[in-house]
Amino acid sequence: MRRNEGKIRTANGSLWYFVYGKDGKKTPVLVLHGGPGFLSMDDGLEPLWKDRPVFFYDQLGCGKSDRAADKNFYSVENYVDELAEVRAALKLDDVYLMGFSWGCALACSYLLDRKPFGVRGVMLCAPYLSSPAWDADQRRNIGLLPQDIRDAIEEGEKTGNFGEAYESAMMAYYDRHVCLLKPWPDSLQKAFSGLNPEVYNTMWGKSEFTITGALKDYDLTPRLGEIREPVLLTCGDRDEAGVKTVKDYQQLFPDARMAVIPNASHLHQIERPEIFAAVVGDFLQDVDGR
Repeated sequence: MRRNEGKIRTANGSLWYFVYGKDGKKTPVLVLHGGPGFLSMDDGLEPLWKDRPVFFYDQLGCGKSDRAADKNFYSVENYVDELAEVRAALKLDDVYLMGFSWGCALACSYLLDRKPFGVRGVMLCAPYLSSPAWDADQRRNIGLLPQDIRDAIEEGEKTGNFGEAYESAMMAYYDRHVCLLKPWPDSLQKAFSGLNPEVYNTMWGKSEFTITGALKDYDLTPRLGEIREPVLLTCGDRDEAGVKTVKDYQQLFPDARMAVIPNASHLHQIERPEIFAAVVGDFLQDVDGR
């Protein structure tokens, strides 16, 4: 299907977006990518745009969008404001939000801070919603790694020397919990090479399991009960977002369901696209019918 793309002008710079299925009749989906500092990927989402528009955009500092003049711009508050601008510019009066990883925190922060009208439902995929919970999951995962990999991670975090040994250990971790496909698809390798370290390091840190940035103490769990929209949570059974943690999130939302994708990790929509599409399709069909 043809992809349409364009630019959204904001006070802080231009944002690149694209859309599939723009003439679809069902309620559109707006996808919020992960990171922070990553970029939009459409892999595994193809079934979504058979009957509805699916919009993607690169957050400021990411992908094909402009960079901020000052790295201190990169914050939850500014990205929430940006999401509101994107939604208005694309005229998405009625919409589903679909977040991946950090994009889940962005979606929930937007709902909590803005209390917007017209959001029909929220899909939180491999959700990051709490830095303390995320850190606890990563510590548990690291504890199951071979001793030499654990040693390299601990040494890097203790000394601040994130050199070759740490990088190698980081990739070994990613192979277990970020993407199980071997080799990684070209699109994923390209996306990782395009990650903006200025955004990632400012907001997060040196790796998925070393949190030193502005999000170090970020935690939405005390407020998740305020989100009244229908929620779908998905994770892989080997995800960085631990299954028990995601179950805990589910129980905090008033109206939420959860699916664990088997033999899959953080990027389960790429690893197991047919199962992912079935789960998401079932959720959309149910909420469309309300």
